[in-house]
Amino acid sequence: MDIALLGGTGDIGQGLALRWADDTNHRIIIGSRKAEKAANKAEEYETELASRGHDDVEIAGLGNEEAAARADVVVAAVPAYHLTDTIDAVADELDDTTLVSPAVGMQRDEDGFHYNRPGAGSVTQLAANAAPDDTPVVGAFHNLAAGRLANLDADLDWDTIVVGDDTDAKDTVCELAEGIEGIRALDGGPLANAAEIEGLTPLLINVARHNDSLHDLGVRFQ
Repeated sequence: MDIALLGGTGDIGQGLALRWADDTNHRIIIGSRKAEKAANKAEEYETELASRGHDDVEIAGLGNEEAAARADVVVAAVPAYHLTDTIDAVADELDDTTLVSPAVGMQRDEDGFHYNRPGAGSVTQLAANAAPDDTPVVGAFHNLAAGRLANLDADLDWDTIVVGDDTDAKDTVCELAEGIEGIRALDGGPLANAAEIEGLTPLLINVARHNDSLHDLGVRFQ
């Protein structure tokens, strides 16, 4: 598949790009509002992968609209406060595309991080509201520690919960997730359940901050 990571220059985008390029044969496209920035990051990722024996991997770096136009699956790997603007900017390029949102809205105060639930009910629902009506939206990858994900020397042993209303789109994203070694995809039901999953992320960050042995914490259900 052709996978476009809008905001693929950021932390979660970097981790997903590197892992998919390292573990699968999917074609990776890095998107950014500035095409030059995307191209530079794509070259950086290629260099990292070449150092690990993947000399034949080519990663494209394009502006967000062109990246979305080339993709079968688009991951909006941007902060929650940029999500709807990013989707609006590429909406005309989302025909026959599955849109994935890993974004979580959080606030921080002196006590720690807290889930900032939007009026729409969840950040994933915000993505669905912004997307064209015929574009299936799936929530996934919310609870992955980006630093560990991007460290190809680190083994993963995580679950990611996948939510969505379109069964085929959800199955596609589950298959993509499980293409990354050490990640298991679990069906979390319809998109209406996204808030409960997004709310786990600030909890994990707070626990990791207060327990030195639990850096880059993820979830595993047994």
